Amino acid sequence: MQAPLRDRDPRRLGPYRLLGRLGRGGMGTVFLGEDDAGRRVAVKVINAELADDEAFHERFRSEVTAARQVRRFCTAAVLDARLDGEPLYVVTEYVAGPPLETAVKENGPLRGGDLEALAVNIATALSAIHGAGIVHRDLKPSNVLLSPTGPRVIDFGIARALDATDGPTRTGQFIGTPAYMAPELMHGREITPAADVFSWGCVVAYAGTGRAPFGGGTLPEIINRVTGGEADLDGLDPALRDLVARSLAKDPAERPAVKQLIQTLTGEEEPPATPPPVALPTP
Repeated sequence: MQAPLRDRDPRRLGPYRLLGRLGRGGMGTVFLGEDDAGRRVAVKVINAELADDEAFHERFRSEVTAARQVRRFCTAAVLDARLDGEPLYVVTEYVAGPPLETAVKENGPLRGGDLEALAVNIATALSAIHGAGIVHRDLKPSNVLLSPTGPRVIDFGIARALDATDGPTRTGQFIGTPAYMAPELMHGREITPAADVFSWGCVVAYAGTGRAPFGGGTLPEIINRVTGGEADLDGLDPALRDLVARSLAKDPAERPAVKQLIQTLTGEEEPPATPPPVALPTP
């Protein structure tokens, strides 16, 4: 939901007039903007202290380049970016529709086909994101927008190129959302697409039950449950429970790949390595 601009907020960035605030996180502030043609956009302005970090600046450039390659149907497309100067910002398509988190709080958990459709659409979005060389790292209910044309996965503000190996913190901030974060990221281990599979399982569990599978509480309590506890999947649709449980394995190697999620959810089988011969008609 849009909030009014604050006194110190910019009113214009390049060709974009800023209309209000959409949110704020550890990486920066997201504004609702409008271009000269009247098209609404989302403008994410990077915090100044991060923009001054040379390593971050270089990663920001590479991530924006990679994000431009993600297919538009499943995310908020990157439209523009300021990669030099101050402030750094990235402009994406504005997606109308409530976050999954808000929809579940207001209307209750999803059931049946609605839940399965959400699960396969988020998995498809992750496949497109990973195909562009990105690990999202902060997939959570508030980063899934329920647009009129289907779910969109947003906020690549803390996405990471696949060769990045930094841990869960930077500049003294915890990067990510612990209740939906894979345990290996909390230990600063290698970042792989399997981390997003874990988050997928958490998001689907939330959508189907109305609660995070590892609960809430203090940061140490949540980290302890994510890294060493069992997920609470009570009330989740039995048709999805096994797949979600496997996606929440502590060992990344034991989780299904995103393509396996999609194949299981859609009932598809792996195509044969060699196409079967075509029978010729008898003369």
